[in-house]
Amino acid sequence: MQNRPPNRGPSNQNSRSGPPGRSGPPGRSSGPPRGIVGGNGPARTGSGPPRGIVGGGSSGPPRGIVGGSQPRPTSLPPRNAPPPRRPEPEPELKQKEEAIELEGVISSVLAGTMFKVKLRGNGHEVLAHISGKMRKKFIRLVIGDAVKLEMSPYDMDKARIVYRIG
Repeated sequence: MQNRPPNRGPSNQNSRSGPPGRSGPPGRSSGPPRGIVGGNGPARTGSGPPRGIVGGGSSGPPRGIVGGSQPRPTSLPPRNAPPPRRPEPEPELKQKEEAIELEGVISSVLAGTMFKVKLRGNGHEVLAHISGKMRKKFIRLVIGDAVKLEMSPYDMDKARIVYRIG
């Protein structure tokens, strides 16, 4: 007799196939695929969780709790309550650097809604762009217009134009 390798998957030989109407390799039971909990056993007709799964039945209280549902302790907040708020910092600690408001006159118009603005008080010239609200309302600026500026205390060479005075 010839030594054959073990049957590994479908082949053209019908000598080792199972009963008609069944798919898969021979020798396997007709239950759920391997690896599924509760497979390879007789069909169960009883209630409760399938074999291999702990808990999950709908009869009686959950395991570990005696006597059904018990009232929750009053020291715990309800499950859907928002987390407690942190206390707000004191006003002296909560400081945001305010923008410095200045006035100036537009000295030149640059590309991309940028302008050179000469400040009224000290004569410095800064690079300024139009604020979003002025851009949205299509406010036009020309050389010689007086404008109100906001400057950051961190960069004194750039500004934002927030208002056209005249």
